[in-house]
Amino acid sequence: MKASTFVYPWDVIGDPEAPARVAALGVEQVTLAAAYHSTRALTPRHPRHRIVTAEHAAVLYPPDDRWEGRVLRPYPAGDWAPGDAFAEAAEALADAGPEVHTWVVLAHNSRLGAEHPDTSVVNAYGDRYPWAPCIAQPATRTYLVDLAAEAAVRPGAGGTELESLGWYGLQHLHAHDKTGGVGLGDAGQYLMALCFCPDCRSGYGARGLDADALAAAVREALEPLWRGAPDDGGWAAVEKLLGEETAAATRAWRDETARTLQEAAVAAVRAAAPAGFQVLLHADPVAYHVGANPGVDPAHILSVADGVVVPCAGGPGLLTPFAEQRREGAVIAANLGVVSGMGGSPGTLTADAARAKELGATQIRLYHAGLASDGDLAAVREALAAR
Repeated sequence: MKASTFVYPWDVIGDPEAPARVAALGVEQVTLAAAYHSTRALTPRHPRHRIVTAEHAAVLYPPDDRWEGRVLRPYPAGDWAPGDAFAEAAEALADAGPEVHTWVVLAHNSRLGAEHPDTSVVNAYGDRYPWAPCIAQPATRTYLVDLAAEAAVRPGAGGTELESLGWYGLQHLHAHDKTGGVGLGDAGQYLMALCFCPDCRSGYGARGLDADALAAAVREALEPLWRGAPDDGGWAAVEKLLGEETAAATRAWRDETARTLQEAAVAAVRAAAPAGFQVLLHADPVAYHVGANPGVDPAHILSVADGVVVPCAGGPGLLTPFAEQRREGAVIAANLGVVSGMGGSPGTLTADAARAKELGATQIRLYHAGLASDGDLAAVREALAAR
């Protein structure tokens, strides 16, 4: 199976040995960040630094003039990725052998929410999630679609992987995160992800729901969970807490909103890209899930994009729904962690990749060559050499 590893530009720029080291892993492709959220990242082999602090969500290249005069626009990176960092890193990696694709993070942007609070998801309690742009808002949707087209189609890239192209919710590792004290489970996370900004309130109204009554129902449904009651889990629990008709109406609004945004973003990327440019989405087959791998309907998304990148940190089971709907030529990439210190398992990569292939994966993604230790990378080289 074709293998690609994720890399940041700062893993490569200033380290002349990095491109050859990445190529020596045996990967055919590198998925290189072109637009990314704030992070603090380790660079264990870089000759000039060991920690990179990306202070805010940014594009890692100079944005073009399409953004002139617009309120919502991407932020250029600071000194952690100056100039056209993507292009510099991409050229060095391509010269070493692997094909380069872009890695584009979209609806996950804390600075956007801090500077433009009205763009954020608002929960049933009135709390804003500044890291989570509401994808129902027309101006935000336009911004995300245009950002997808610009950030995905960088010179020299043969394709893109779009992350966070859908609803985001509570489960985001914010600075010194302190939200894990109550186990909300699937149902609680869904309820805490429901947005009540003006556009979403109108959307619920168009589906026969009174937004104020819905917010009250959500708060009432969550109350036992705050007191420690177990979350039964799954969509059945949401239906039990809200009632089947109300739950279905919220899903109808959110599913349509996400689907149409995904369709628009993929179409915009394809319109900007050369022939043969591959468009993949990071996705979860459980349609009501939110986050970096937003929930999708597998049949629909595989009719829109060229494939999906599927999180497999909890095992490869999420691959099956996509495999069952796979069209000829579609990519189903299993995203496997190879950083031991972050819960990855490079030592079992051979077995994990084989199991993923049995369940329908056509490719693998390795998270993350820049963050992994020398020992982790050695295990990856051994596993890929044995293919």
